[in-house]
Amino acid sequence: MDQQVHFITLATADLDAARRFYAEALGWTPTLDVPGEILFFQVAPGQMLGLFDAEKFNEDLGAPAGPAAVSGVTLAHNVAGPDQVRDLVGAMAAAGGTVLTAPQPGAFGGIFHAHVQDPNGVIWEIAHNPGWSIDADGTVRFG
Repeated sequence: MDQQVHFITLATADLDAARRFYAEALGWTPTLDVPGEILFFQVAPGQMLGLFDAEKFNEDLGAPAGPAAVSGVTLAHNVAGPDQVRDLVGAMAAAGGTVLTAPQPGAFGGIFHAHVQDPNGVIWEIAHNPGWSIDADGTVRFG
């Protein structure tokens, strides 16, 4: 298997709330929006984030009906500096997100970051990490 992830799909209890948060408030452009079922955003070259209605998610997996929960997972978005962390966290809070940790220096790795939970419980880390970079060919570098 190639070392790639093409889709990250998250069960979403309220697809309309996800649409309002990501598309309307944050300004992300959906690649595919199937009302009542799934919402896709291209988040990197060749990579999609899918927000899948939780009932349809369970049905697709053959799992029992009921709430699907995301646990022990964060999605991260890196920005150019601490001011951008503060600005984006403010925008996410204004869009209905819940700030879990305010912008602050991180305990690990010399970063400045915050954590925001979207209306469906997905936790985002918004970070400035001066040791993280992406080469022109897309290779990620640490240090």
